[in-house]
Amino acid sequence: MTDIWAQWLLSRRDGNSDAVRAGMAAYLATFRDGVLNRADLAPADVLLDVGCGTGLIGFGALERLGPDGRVIFSDISEDLLDECRRAAGDDPRCSFVRAPVHDLTGIPDASVDVVALRSVLMYSNRKADAFAEFFRVLRPGGRLSMFEPINRFLLERGPWRPFGLTDSPVDDLLLRIAGVYRSGAEAASHTMVDFDERDLIDWVVAAGFEAVGLDYRAEVGVPAEPITDWQALMGVAPNPLAPTYGEAIEAALTPAERERLDAYMAGLVAARTPTRRTAGIAFLRALRP
Repeated sequence: MTDIWAQWLLSRRDGNSDAVRAGMAAYLATFRDGVLNRADLAPADVLLDVGCGTGLIGFGALERLGPDGRVIFSDISEDLLDECRRAAGDDPRCSFVRAPVHDLTGIPDASVDVVALRSVLMYSNRKADAFAEFFRVLRPGGRLSMFEPINRFLLERGPWRPFGLTDSPVDDLLLRIAGVYRSGAEAASHTMVDFDERDLIDWVVAAGFEAVGLDYRAEVGVPAEPITDWQALMGVAPNPLAPTYGEAIEAALTPAERERLDAYMAGLVAARTPTRRTAGIAFLRALRP
């Protein structure tokens, strides 16, 4: 049995659907390239991929590094490190360390040129400690490059409804489904919403970094891709600590209400009705003097 992090990245993030997985690939590539473009990689750099997951950042970096460059994959999940080991094969430029984001003890002081991460801090309740660790492991002149969703922004926009739907005939059902996620967030996922872009700036400066730059983007009600496979979407969990949409629907709605939701969603799929996206995202880069 894999741990919750591996379960999510390997199956629950995309509902085990090839179509959902393919659609997500381009979306994830945008974040990968945003992090790596800001890292200013040199061919012989050593990059530490913190919270590597399945290696999105690390394997992207290997394509940009030369034969003398290296990538250290670190993650709290041994299952995910095993996945990265399998994907790396015999590439001698890869090494692997099991470590949480706030305690990179297995990485020596001043030993890497770049620390890179994507959507990792949001799961930590020791975010300031993480920045101190990034500073410690970087060489003078080393760079930090990272991406984080700013979930507090979404929370502040009012009651959240799943599937990017608002003012719909099934709003009453959507709000009850959203209630399942709100109760879970209060119990286990509060670290996802306990910070915003201003906190990132405060933490990185307090850790000693200089030349700090933050690129923040907010979107409210932006047209997004339509839902193309309702059954596949019900197998998707929005994060590793959350139920799938199908599990939340089962918990929140009666059989008759589920039928009403299914009928409405089937109509949206058939008409290829665009959904709406509301989000806040931040790319942060900084220099270790």
